[in-house]
Parts: sequence; C-alpha cells; structure tokens
Amino acid sequence: MSKVSFLEKLLDGAEVEWKKLGEVAKIKHGKDWQGLDIGDIPVYGSGGIMSYVNAYSYNKPTVLIPRKGSITNIFYIEKPFWNVDTIYYTEIDTSKIVPKYLYHFIKTIDIMALDTGSGRPSLTQAILNPIQIPIPCPDNPKKSLEIQGEIVRILDSFTELTAELTAELTARKKQYGYYRDKLLDFGEGANESADYADSRRLKKKSPRDVEWKTLGDVANFANGKGHEQYIIVDGKYVVVNSKFISTNGQIAKYSDKQICPLFVDDILIVMSDLPNGKALAKTFIVDEDEKYTLNQRIGAISVKNQKTLLPKFLHYFLNRTPQLTKYDNGADQTNLRKDHILDVQIPIPSLAEQARIVAILDKFDALTNSISEGLPREIELRKKQYEYYRDLLLSFPGQEEKNA
Repeated sequence: MSKVSFLEKLLDGAEVEWKKLGEVAKIKHGKDWQGLDIGDIPVYGSGGIMSYVNAYSYNKPTVLIPRKGSITNIFYIEKPFWNVDTIYYTEIDTSKIVPKYLYHFIKTIDIMALDTGSGRPSLTQAILNPIQIPIPCPDNPKKSLEIQGEIVRILDSFTELTAELTAELTARKKQYGYYRDKLLDFGEGANESADYADSRRLKKKSPRDVEWKTLGDVANFANGKGHEQYIIVDGKYVVVNSKFISTNGQIAKYSDKQICPLFVDDILIVMSDLPNGKALAKTFIVDEDEKYTLNQRIGAISVKNQKTLLPKFLHYFLNRTPQLTKYDNGADQTNLRKDHILDVQIPIPSLAEQARIVAILDKFDALTNSISEGLPREIELRKKQYEYYRDLLLSFPGQEEKNA
C-alpha cells in the first residue's frame, strides 16, 4: 500500500494543517537538582536517567528534548520526573495534539541538522519552536485527536514488541553471564599470584583437574599503534579500537593501511577505559586474515600452542576477567599494563573440556550478541519495522518543504 493511499484511508478526506512546535507546546528549561534528597523520581539529563530524587519538576505527559550533549535522545515521559538544564521538557497543549503523537513525529526529524553548537551539540528554543508539526483535521479537534491516537496506537504496538524483546534479551544476558561464570569457574587459582599458584600446583590439582599457568606462559602479547592519520571512510582494513570491541563490531572505523596486521584466532583486549566503564578487558577474537589492523591501547594475544589451549576458550576466559577489571578504582581512567595482562592466571583443562565449554558459550553468544541471528537480530528487525511504519504514517503532504 502506498504512503498516499494509507494516509488517505486514515485521514478519510480530512485536511492537514502544519503548525509550529511553539504553537502546540511550550519548551521549558530544566532545573538544578543538587540538594534534593534521594527518592524514586527519575532525574533526566540529555543522556537519560542520572539519578532518583524525592521531588518532581513536572508531572504531565511530555516530550523531553536535549538542550545540549546527546541531542538525538528524545524521551517520552508520562510519570512525574525531574529534568536538569541539559534537557528541555515540553508543556503540551493536549486540546490540539496528543503528546505521544508529538513524540513519534519528532523522532522522524533529523535533529543533528538543527545543531547550533560549534563544539558540543546543542539546540535552542529559537531553533526548536519553528519546527513544523502536522495536525490532521484541525477544524474538528475531536476527530483530530482520534486520528492522532490511532497513529499512536499502531506505532506503540511496534515499540511494545521491541521493549518485550529487549527485556527478554536482558534476561538472556543475565542467564548467559551466570552459565559463563559457572563454566569458567575452575576453583582456586584465578586470583592467586604466579609464585603461589606455581607452588600450589606442585602439591595438588584443581577440583576440575586443570593446570594453572600465567598468560605469559601460554601466549604472546603485542600492543597496537595509532591510526588517526590513516582513517578513511572506504578503507580496506577495520581499525580495531575500544569502540569496535565494546559494540561487538557494530561501530567501526577504517584505514587504508594495515599498520598492525592481525590474524585468525588473535585475541584482542581493551587496555584503557574510563572509570566504571564496560569496555575494560573486553575481548574480541579475529575471524579473518587481511581484514583488521590494531589500534593503540588494544592488546593482541596469540596462543603459543593450540594443541594445549584453544584460542576461543582463552577469549571467553579473558573477557572482562575480574583479574583485570579489579584495576578500575572507579575514580580514574584505567590503563592496563603489559605485565598486568601477562600475569593473569589461566586454567588449562583438557582440549575436550575446552571444546565443550566453547560450544556452549558460542550458542549463548549467538543468542545474546549476534546481529545476524538470535534476539539482537530480531530486535533490529522490529526497530526497522517501526521506523518504516512511522514514516508511512507520519509522511504528510508537503513535509519535505516544511522541515527541510
């Protein structure tokens, strides 16, 4: 069904009037939240919820639009909240427009094109107020709100499904983390010093019959180099940096030079991260030759003897290991040293046991992280489906000229 025929059926002959955002909603500044007591009211900034307090600044349905920072983060809120000065709230005239309808429509706008900041992205009231909003059937407010409500109902059905899948993915990730920890728990040894572990191994074996060795005993290590001057959009090689690893390869930069070549089964590990970051010691295993080049502050680990240690097993064991994340003090940027990494204690079970563990974790990884299968793929498809129908339902005649 074409966009025109779909909208014609929905509008049933009704006209559409374009009104400025400032005519249907007042854009309001946030307030300082320092000094408020802890409570259950969320505090919103441009990045989302920052904290919880015992008071609210607004308690009606609204659309939050960042003033500076992450300006593409648009939020729809129905419950009481507090917003700080980095994000606006909107006082919506509900006799003219359904708040959730306004939210869905603003999501169709290229917000970054409105950026007025010379450095940090920012939006002003003067830029936002003239945004053109389509109001169907303006001469009949009751019918107008009904049409808007029907559009919201259809679009919400897609977002609700996405939310359900996202909740399921969160539960799966917790389950994955639980079984990963169980499978890779080999008893004593993981947090021991190298000298003590060596002396203990002479006396007895681990409960699961493994031998403990330092990473330096079983693998070689190399650091990457800076690629900034070689970054190009259509480069042949993927530059493996912390963003690439932390997003499981979904965000990548490219280079026209392979300064630090990587090979199949190389294990890459993030060596630097912000306080309480989620990337420190996160690993990625290379799946193809002549595809990647290693950036600085990313370590490359290669197994010395694959007849005794499977690279994929080592990848899973090293990924966010507490033996390395313990160096994050929560206050300063963490920079792992080479000796930190090489001193990590590695359990060496039989190859058969390593292969069994890898097979199980591969299945969990596909379900929770793969963008080509499992829940992440399903969520991505549902998001695209929502965007398709959102554009179908909210592409009114003359829109190209109104907010060009």
